[in-house]
Amino acid sequence: MPDQHMSRKQIAIVGGGPAGLMAAERLSLSGHAVTIYDSMPTVGRKFLLAGKSGLNITHGEDYSQFVQRFGTASGQLRPALDAFTPEDIRAWATSLGTETFVGSSGRVFPKVMKASPLLRAWLGRLEAQGVRILTRHRFTGFKDGGYSFETPAGTRLVKSDAALLALGGGSWPRLGSDGSWLELLRAAGVEVADLQPANCGFDVDWTDAFGERFAGEPVKSVTATSHAGTFPGEFVITRTGIEGSLVYAHAASLRNDLVAVGKASLLLDLSPGRTATRLARDLARQDAKASVSNRLRKGAGLEGVKAALLRTLAEAADIADTERLAQRIKALPLSVVRPRPIAEVISSAGGVSWDSVDDRYMLKALPGIFVAGEMLDWEAPTGGYLLTACFATGRAAAQGIEAWLHTAGPTT
Repeated sequence: MPDQHMSRKQIAIVGGGPAGLMAAERLSLSGHAVTIYDSMPTVGRKFLLAGKSGLNITHGEDYSQFVQRFGTASGQLRPALDAFTPEDIRAWATSLGTETFVGSSGRVFPKVMKASPLLRAWLGRLEAQGVRILTRHRFTGFKDGGYSFETPAGTRLVKSDAALLALGGGSWPRLGSDGSWLELLRAAGVEVADLQPANCGFDVDWTDAFGERFAGEPVKSVTATSHAGTFPGEFVITRTGIEGSLVYAHAASLRNDLVAVGKASLLLDLSPGRTATRLARDLARQDAKASVSNRLRKGAGLEGVKAALLRTLAEAADIADTERLAQRIKALPLSVVRPRPIAEVISSAGGVSWDSVDDRYMLKALPGIFVAGEMLDWEAPTGGYLLTACFATGRAAAQGIEAWLHTAGPTT
């Protein structure tokens, strides 16, 4: 319900993604005049693309585990997540006419799978609450105590009682989140870490022949180990390297190792269901005159892309010796050389440092200006974690705006 003790304020929200829309919902419900400014012709474009083949809106795992999925930022994000949990998100979606279900992997999807019905209902709610949405307004910086936008009609200066920046990270720039805000905030005295690829594929020094032969082939039923831990799953061979959910789970660790020491690798177990001792025994039973392909297929159950990976990455001496071959099947190093470019990855790391914002999500260097979503320096794996934190920080920033307006508020 609107706060009867707070006069109606003008709130500018820059960015019409999940964080900005969630903040607009909360603030307009409190009776404020909210205007969303977005650079694209329509809002929620990345949200729609993410849901094109099934909108993974949140995750159904035990909450005590869920809140640990955000790496070094888990502690900073915890209050926002506690205030808008995965169950709260499911209830919110239901209130918009979108029933959800928990898939076999624990991921939560709308029953209709797509994002478009949910977004349409959401925008309808915002319109009913008086939210204005102005598209083709590209934020270009701070000017004369306001916010400058480039529009089809020319430059526009906007002033408001408070503002939320929810401009996204650096991935999928064609959908609007291009990271161009970094230098604008740096120039204003805000500490910002460069954006880096997250949930990304990596380049590998394949031979051209291997990359062309196996591009698109899934490597199933393996485990992969890095400093992030050991996880089961699958990944996909690309012409230049590897990608897929199992790679994304290790992306932060691999990327950080490349930065810190100049090299990084995944340790693959190509046969998680067998011990090295059993593999060595089964391989030793094979005809020594048989081809390597037949010995791997009959003795270790490896063929196709798995066998090709082993033969590509292992030393010749490993292949020739049964004991060493068994050990290499259980621990095959796959070195990566670089992450894929940020423009083609799922999400980004880096952004506004947590030391630059207070517990209301307000920029310490710019009173009255708040940030939310992927602009903040956090990252998470795929599986609904990204969207959940965007929703939760957008809502938390809206509460921060309300608290600031209620106490200090604008000085002019």
